[in-house]
Amino acid sequence: MSTHPHPTPPPHQAPTHTPTRTRIPTPSAPPLRNHLPFTDAPITPDPIGVTSRWLTRGGRPWFPVSGEFHYSRYPAEEWEEELLKMKAAGITAVASYIIWIHHQETENGISFDPDRSLDLRRFAQLCARHGLDFIPRIGPWCHAEVRNGGLPDWVLARTTAPRTDDPAYLSAVRPWFEAIATQLHGLDRANNGPIIAIQIENELYDRPAHLLTLKRMAQETGLTAPLWTSTAWGGVHLPEDELLPLYGGYPEAFWTEADGGWPDTCRKHFFFTHQRDDEGIGADLRPTTVRGTDPSSHADRFPWATCELGGGMAVAYHRRPRVDAADIGALGLTKIGCGSVWQGYYMFHGGTNPTGALTPLQESHATSYPNDLPVLTYDFQAPLGEYGQYRPSYDELRIQHLLLADFGEVIAPMRSVLPDDAPRGQHDRDTLRWAVRSDGRASGFLFVTNHQPHEPLPDHPNTTFTVAFPEAPPLTLPGTPVTVPAGAYFCWPLGLEVAGLRIDWATAQPVCTVEDDDGGTVLVLAATDGIAPELALDARTVRRVTGAGSIRTEGDRTLITDLQPATATATATVTTADSDGVVRTETTAGDRVSFLVLDAATARTAYKGEAWGAQRLVLCPDGVIFDEHRNEVRLHTRTNTSTSLSVLPAPPRPPKARGATVQESRHGPLTHYTLHPHHSLHREPEPAPLTEPTLTLLRPPGPPPTPRTGPLNRASAPADEHYDAVAALYRVDLPPTAPKGTLLRLHWAGDVARAYVGETLVADQFFTDTPWDIALDRLPPGKPLLVKVLPFAPKAKVHVPGKPPAPGKAELTRAEWLSPRTWTLTQD
Repeated sequence: MSTHPHPTPPPHQAPTHTPTRTRIPTPSAPPLRNHLPFTDAPITPDPIGVTSRWLTRGGRPWFPVSGEFHYSRYPAEEWEEELLKMKAAGITAVASYIIWIHHQETENGISFDPDRSLDLRRFAQLCARHGLDFIPRIGPWCHAEVRNGGLPDWVLARTTAPRTDDPAYLSAVRPWFEAIATQLHGLDRANNGPIIAIQIENELYDRPAHLLTLKRMAQETGLTAPLWTSTAWGGVHLPEDELLPLYGGYPEAFWTEADGGWPDTCRKHFFFTHQRDDEGIGADLRPTTVRGTDPSSHADRFPWATCELGGGMAVAYHRRPRVDAADIGALGLTKIGCGSVWQGYYMFHGGTNPTGALTPLQESHATSYPNDLPVLTYDFQAPLGEYGQYRPSYDELRIQHLLLADFGEVIAPMRSVLPDDAPRGQHDRDTLRWAVRSDGRASGFLFVTNHQPHEPLPDHPNTTFTVAFPEAPPLTLPGTPVTVPAGAYFCWPLGLEVAGLRIDWATAQPVCTVEDDDGGTVLVLAATDGIAPELALDARTVRRVTGAGSIRTEGDRTLITDLQPATATATATVTTADSDGVVRTETTAGDRVSFLVLDAATARTAYKGEAWGAQRLVLCPDGVIFDEHRNEVRLHTRTNTSTSLSVLPAPPRPPKARGATVQESRHGPLTHYTLHPHHSLHREPEPAPLTEPTLTLLRPPGPPPTPRTGPLNRASAPADEHYDAVAALYRVDLPPTAPKGTLLRLHWAGDVARAYVGETLVADQFFTDTPWDIALDRLPPGKPLLVKVLPFAPKAKVHVPGKPPAPGKAELTRAEWLSPRTWTLTQD
């Protein structure tokens, strides 16, 4: 049993001075245009196009953000709210595998049964209803940690050559594609539908002719999209110019060996580089010595687009990586700095495998795949969990997506430039990692990543950055050297223009822009912990500066220092120092531009969306949903107690919340609302408070099962019979009723665990030293939950993060309820 096959090295001693300099090259030749056979519907008002360096929409640079959410792994009645959660996180396009075996486990009929969460058409329509693009990944082979990669068993019985042009295989695929096309008919761009791209196959690196056959077959069935895509990692060989190559990168991997340490193929994603390929993804399913083509050949004709940046990571029995929010956030921001023009996450929303009619439907050794995964859970440690739980990574990514929503059009055409003093290799932990995206003239964004998993990076004291632009004097920033803290990652603007005001630099990350109550522009910035915010304005574009901080003008530059970022309390009340904590300017053209600098924690409570008739900034520690169709804002709180939010600009009148009194107050430019629950004779009675759950041990554990191995000599999950023979058995009595969304959180120790209601398996978990959540909404009411915990085997070849329990230990140590509440805010 390995606890961490990659022991943490001691922190490095950083140099006392960090010289950092880069020279921006002059603008290169214009990108190739109209060189690829990708065309949008002729009547669409915002045609999508592809240049060799970025995507366009409506003739303008476009920076999409996609997130994977498998509709067939989530209850259909909850799809809409979960899609709105994704939209509030800045996701602009929802990608989903269309998992064949979920729809047609047996040959006698394809099901899109809405009662089984298989109504593909409704899912796509919900995306369209809420302004989200849709990307069906139609396979036929998907992987997705599904049995046979998603191919039904009966298909494999029909052919000895799946994933080829074997006529027996294609004769099964065509009706499947025809069924998908029927479901999605009328939802293409020609009909103002949401489908912007279709992915063919997955991780097929050496059969370009078959990929082209699948694309042509899909087109013949009636499927259309402006973009046809393929995964491109592993040195893929694609049919020339037919498929847009999409890349990926994960902070950790379940598919490597238990004792292999942190893979170098994951380590590379925390460096700024112009290498797009990740040869590690899916390497357990292909010969690593065989490569289709040089992936750099794609860089001259296609932009750097992604579809699988790790929003988390699954766990296999033999290897159970744990991914932290900072790992996910740092990787995402690093990819933007590297040159990505499409941020695509796998997964953004977790789920649960459906129950198969014939067999379990997870990837497993039983079908000769190299990894054993849990039967049911596909939580993936995603920003939104298996039951829609908000994770800290949701906040980390959201502030990046808010940046892209307002400035992605500017960033997309900018080239990535690496510094003169780049790291010497993937094990260089001393050299500061940074890059600049620049327009090649006088503006850009500076990206810094001083975080990676497992092996901490050092502080970098006395740091300044010098960026030499072709058409502007070099910028050296900040005015006073700073320490870049260990664990920090951030993006700073250089030469950014906002409403006629030029910002030479800011040592805080742009979050978004929003109008204030008087119609002026507010730039919201996120400070970095440990780095004092500093603003440097081009004095030639500003007539007057007032407000917070120390203000001085030196030549053509106005510096604002000594800023105290706005800070939110636990109840989201925003407090500011130095008057109201805002820097206000008037430009030489007479426009008003203000700066609201938030501390790092408060910035992670920031949302922006259409609320009560206008785009508004909302600061709230809870989940925020903007439902334009109902003209509502919904708050998903973590408790039944009071909550609050701060809003800019203020709505026409204070919002109302059913079941709560709303108290209004003013804090600087923000209007603050506190919700105090109250009881009313006109609303349904509150559920009775839940009593603390009780754990009853019905049977102690026996000796651990004898370890066994499967393909690649990897540890196999214990067989089903061991749960009845040697597992510890507990009963958890469930309440007859509970607030919607209530979770049972189990704290436990052991190897693997399963939960049953009667004889039905309802949840499962491999131990990763984290709590186990089970949604009461998914369980029959009033029946007890039986939990079976198997003990660790002392010699199992298993990697577990942190400290595993002692061999033989199998117990539930504590149980608690998590009872969130949804508040609906209206202007009625």
